[in-house]
Amino acid sequence: MPKVVDHTERRRELAEAVWRVIARDGVADVSIRTVAAESGWSSGALRHYFATRDELLAFACEQVIDRASERIRELDPPGTVREQIGAVLAQTVPLDAERHTEASIMFSFLTLGLGDPALARVQRLHFTAMYELCLHLVRQLVTTGPEAAARRLHAVVDGLTVHVLAGHLSPEVAGAELDAYLDELAG
Repeated sequence: MPKVVDHTERRRELAEAVWRVIARDGVADVSIRTVAAESGWSSGALRHYFATRDELLAFACEQVIDRASERIRELDPPGTVREQIGAVLAQTVPLDAERHTEASIMFSFLTLGLGDPALARVQRLHFTAMYELCLHLVRQLVTTGPEAAARRLHAVVDGLTVHVLAGHLSPEVAGAELDAYLDELAG
């Protein structure tokens, strides 16, 4: 009997290997060879799933978006609307090791997307999804100008994320700044 292989699960395993390489060594060190070594696969076996490094990176990034989106969908935070919004946005800021890795992956696509249209598509997907989340959340807090408020909230979240990734802010300070901004926004 031939072995039954769950190709979807295999691709997810490879995405997780990409995440580990990025978390440990940075995105510049992601290659078919390094991901194969990290996953315990041969480069040839990995190429059955992803022909190029860019395909592998794009899939790994899309998986981060899906993972964070799923985590947010499953979230049922207690508290006021303002507190619930804070809990949702905390899922998108690098306040712990898991979210730090996710943010590192997502923001690595800023520079990668500048020179590669396929990776730029993933970058746009990330920014569009984040803006739409901010817009959905802001509409619960403000009655006038939700689009502008959502753009500002998106900029605040991204700015705090970049500052944590760069080591300019601790996760605790970033969380406190996010809460302060949401308090201002809520009036």
